[in-house]
Amino acid sequence: MQARLPIVFLLSVALFLSGCAGNQGANGKITDYSSVRVSGSVNRDFERSLEFIANKEFVKAIELLETVVQREQRLPAPFINLGIAHYQVGNEKKAEEAFLKALTLDAEHPVATNELAVLYRKQGRFADARKIYVNALAENPEYLPLIKNLGILCDLYLQDLQCALAQFQQYVQLEPEDQDVSIWLADLKRRADK
Repeated sequence: MQARLPIVFLLSVALFLSGCAGNQGANGKITDYSSVRVSGSVNRDFERSLEFIANKEFVKAIELLETVVQREQRLPAPFINLGIAHYQVGNEKKAEEAFLKALTLDAEHPVATNELAVLYRKQGRFADARKIYVNALAENPEYLPLIKNLGILCDLYLQDLQCALAQFQQYVQLEPEDQDVSIWLADLKRRADK
């Protein structure tokens, strides 16, 4: 029901690539990832890992991302992609660890929260997934993957038609060209009227 890898890569690249010194908040955490200075070798290795993931060479991506996160621990993007790669090879424990590490760096990161919630949903941890989606949407109310995936969770796993309707209606308002979700919404409306 979802194609999420290309979106994550583009967002991760945008969040990872750097300029000058990073801005830090009062708690010492970086608040503007686009301004973090990253060494050229780390940047090159990160970009190469994206190529591996795009080519579904997940083991190679994991190996390279492990070196990236050893050298650069301030940014969530490498941890998110490491989690995605671990998930793709079936290592859900390491995937969860990587997503949680990304969230220690940025507790409201929309990609990290979405990926963790999808993992929890697939593990049958529906209450945990729903809590993550709801909290993440409070901070990122127009992030389409969160909206869509909460709708999927509510519809297919929780049988909460009202929740699913609300999510898919919001999603279609923001992304009217997505025919799949429009069809799902029509189906939900039909089922809700029964």
